[in-house]
Amino acid sequence: MILSKRQNLLLVILMIFYTVGVIGLHTDMRGAFLKLTPFNLLLSFGCLYLSFKDYSAKKHVDLFLVALCGYLIEWVGVHTSLLFGHYAYGTVLGFKADDIPLIIGLNWVLLTFGAAAIVHKWKLPLLLKALVSGVLMTALDWLMEPVAVRSGFWHWTNGAIPVYNYVCWMIFSTLFSYWILKRKTVETNKVSVGLFVIIALFFAILNR
Repeated sequence: MILSKRQNLLLVILMIFYTVGVIGLHTDMRGAFLKLTPFNLLLSFGCLYLSFKDYSAKKHVDLFLVALCGYLIEWVGVHTSLLFGHYAYGTVLGFKADDIPLIIGLNWVLLTFGAAAIVHKWKLPLLLKALVSGVLMTALDWLMEPVAVRSGFWHWTNGAIPVYNYVCWMIFSTLFSYWILKRKTVETNKVSVGLFVIIALFFAILNR
């Protein structure tokens, strides 16, 4: 009962914050709201983390691994263009280590644990659930990309978002999802699922 009430509160906090964000980004204070992006990701992760029932060492390991691997594949992408394509990060996402915002690892955590939470309890084979989760994450990236470019999160060298970006997203999203689904460190609750839906709606509205 206590956990359910806490999750309800966390979901309300997320809904309010993202709603205010959508409104703020459509005003003359857009620049100020964009500077809050790192805080937004931290708040989202905090709400996701506090919604968990299980705080085992295995779950903490997987949270760290997804964040670390997310950062590393972005490093490879930016510095070699072998992954995603030719792109570079702007300043909106905050402090960067070797040209990669440290906060980007949390973005991978939020989307991976959110998408996997949606399919976690489906009566499907593990691989198929991971593939569906990968599709959900890739679809969300498709919504996110135009907004992110316009907002200065990152930019593509030739100005166009390459199909290869989505191919890489599909591969790594599926792999990350498979890992946490197999290890059963993902939790399906109203916050983990709700956060993914809220983020998708957030970028869908900003794309209009």
